[in-house]
Amino acid sequence: MNTSEACGSKDPVTTPGPVVVPLQERHRVLIIGGGTAGICVAARLARSGQKDVAIIEPSRHHYYQPLWTLVGAGEADIEDTVRDEASLIPRGVKWLHDAAEEVDPVRKEVRTRGGLRLGYDFLVVAPGIQLDWDKVTGLREALKTEHVSSNYDVQLAPKTWQLLQRFQGGTALFTHPSTPVKCAGAPQKIMYLAADHFRRTGLSERSKVIFGSGAKVIFGVKPFAAVLEGVVERYGIDTRFEHNLVAVDGAKREAIFETTREGQKERVTLEYDLLHVTPPQSAPDFIKRSPLAWREGACAGWVKADKYTLQHPDFPDVFALGDASDLPTSRTGAAVRKQAPVLVDNLLAVMAGRPLPSRYDGYASCPLTTGYGKLLLAEFDYDGKPTPSFPLIDTLQERRDMWLMKKYGLPRLYWSLMMRGLA
Repeated sequence: MNTSEACGSKDPVTTPGPVVVPLQERHRVLIIGGGTAGICVAARLARSGQKDVAIIEPSRHHYYQPLWTLVGAGEADIEDTVRDEASLIPRGVKWLHDAAEEVDPVRKEVRTRGGLRLGYDFLVVAPGIQLDWDKVTGLREALKTEHVSSNYDVQLAPKTWQLLQRFQGGTALFTHPSTPVKCAGAPQKIMYLAADHFRRTGLSERSKVIFGSGAKVIFGVKPFAAVLEGVVERYGIDTRFEHNLVAVDGAKREAIFETTREGQKERVTLEYDLLHVTPPQSAPDFIKRSPLAWREGACAGWVKADKYTLQHPDFPDVFALGDASDLPTSRTGAAVRKQAPVLVDNLLAVMAGRPLPSRYDGYASCPLTTGYGKLLLAEFDYDGKPTPSFPLIDTLQERRDMWLMKKYGLPRLYWSLMMRGLA
């Protein structure tokens, strides 16, 4: 029926208006993001027999990023961390090779960079986290020099190892931003490996290792923090907490930090001979703009999700997990491994009109490399309580078997089981 006739008007509407893009597709379940979280959820939905599932993901490659620490330390090859995205899309799940640009949870639609307008019955939000390199003045230019790198980029992680090999002494500076980051332990993992490398190559006496961190403490879970404080002491690392990197002068080899003393903000400049930067990070911009995100407060910009059920509090047909969510735990693949089955159980329950059966307890894990052949496996829940997966092993000790697990066991678990919805 013609809308204007239904409203009693015989004349066509001639007032210019926005171009209306027709709804090209509609899916029972639409997943934003084909990273760890998105693929885990899609695989579990496929195994449950759920039909009409689609994933929006712009990248043709999928990365196992936890191994980039070992790439930067010369213990792994970058090629071993990459797979084709197409090889990981579960059978029966449609891959929309595009990027989400706008979410309208009222109309239950997602618009993409490629111009698609997609409808959904249920939405899973798992777009990951973005690296805000430009929030540190001069950082992009400094990364082009022979003294600055970051394990947070697939192109730069191999460069970190090159820098460590060329290092002949001086100041090695490692940073941690004041924002949440992917794997909160990663900024210090490479620092411990570097310090151990300097010891093994006889450079310790003429080297100084500094940790400039926007955080207040070395680690947020006290039992593991106590162990890491001992590691810091062992290597003689100079820790500068509440020091947030705001600028880098690559030509002068200077890093500028912002800190607060006696209630006043001030800037501190540190010279370096080697600089490893962890960039500030945040939810993708389209998420920040969407009604799904918090508008203000400490969680501003992150997707709202009930910390136990992972359901959005305002839109019950929306669920979120992974790095872009506001879940108050570390942003790690291990956390996603525990979140995904809870989300799928609860999503299927909502689809069937049943009460939500599963709860996520905040489990996260951070395998902290504290030296070559040494690893502290930090596992904990929302309450900061250690939750070891190996009850007969003392995980409050640095262990060689845990190092071997990180280097060999966890990548196999990831590719063969997690990405197939089996773990």
